[in-house]
Amino acid sequence: MPNYLTKPLPDMSKMEKRIETWLGTNTYHHSEFWSIADLVKAKERAGVSISLCIPTLNEEKTIGKEIIMFKSELMDRYPLLDEIAVVDSGSTDETLAIASSFGADTYLSGEILPDQGFRTGKGENLWKAIYQLKGDIICYVDADIKNIHSKFVSGLVAPLLLRDEIQYVKAFYDRPLALSGGLRPSGGGRVTEILVRPLFSLFFPELTAVMQPLSGEYAVRREVLESLHFPVGYGVETSHLIDLYVKSGLDVFAQVDLDRRVHRNQTTIDLGKMSFGILQTFLKRLEHNGIVRGLPEFDSVFRQLQAEGKRYETRNRVIVEEERPPMITIPGYRERHGR
Repeated sequence: MPNYLTKPLPDMSKMEKRIETWLGTNTYHHSEFWSIADLVKAKERAGVSISLCIPTLNEEKTIGKEIIMFKSELMDRYPLLDEIAVVDSGSTDETLAIASSFGADTYLSGEILPDQGFRTGKGENLWKAIYQLKGDIICYVDADIKNIHSKFVSGLVAPLLLRDEIQYVKAFYDRPLALSGGLRPSGGGRVTEILVRPLFSLFFPELTAVMQPLSGEYAVRREVLESLHFPVGYGVETSHLIDLYVKSGLDVFAQVDLDRRVHRNQTTIDLGKMSFGILQTFLKRLEHNGIVRGLPEFDSVFRQLQAEGKRYETRNRVIVEEERPPMITIPGYRERHGR
């Protein structure tokens, strides 16, 4: 029998105290950063630049509103952002044309670092953005948000501007915080609560303090992003949290409550595909970080069942969580950014 567990279990009493302390010091509500003018002053004092990346694939219905909001509020009215960029996987609708018409820089992921080839997946866009964008801080925001607001950027970059020790800031929404308006619905997304939080509870209990580990909105310092591995598919956010936590601990993270996020919901079938990819990434990160050893080779076929009347059949999909290396290891990146 292979010996999978190689590290002792933590002292849970100390763990609970650590989590409670972190929740009190590193969890914010966006209203604490209501003054964008003050954030601009903090940005100037820090001497940093900020880039916004919006990864896209066929988002023509919402991308225009996002660009208008961020450009008018965070570039024209307040110079918090230095660039707004759309990095696209190959949309077949009007996503790129609309984004460009409203003032965003637009890039095809496949044309960035062409010598590195192209992979399909959101994580690929996020990785390529590190090369293409200029900012000392990069903020990622998904393109399908229907209730878009400037807080989706200003709220996330604020802890980085105000606290030098913070390196990675995650968003969460509709989560259990007792505010002046009362308690809001509890729990993370379905995949978070059914898969990721149980896995974190088993292997990284402190990371259970992150309200929504799979949220697509986060802001990160460049020197951190360039050092991280990037799964090109569903596992990119989970991979980031594990690798940075193992390297630097919980205190380099912060999270910001953005109240509410309205977007399209995925089907249970699609959530199953997502979970399969995340689980692959999770197991690989355990082995990469020396937490387990001797894992067997994974089967990359995800098998689902469907029924139509009295007819039953399997529905198989090959899902392989390919991984990009840290961007700092790419010679073209080091040359472009003088690293």
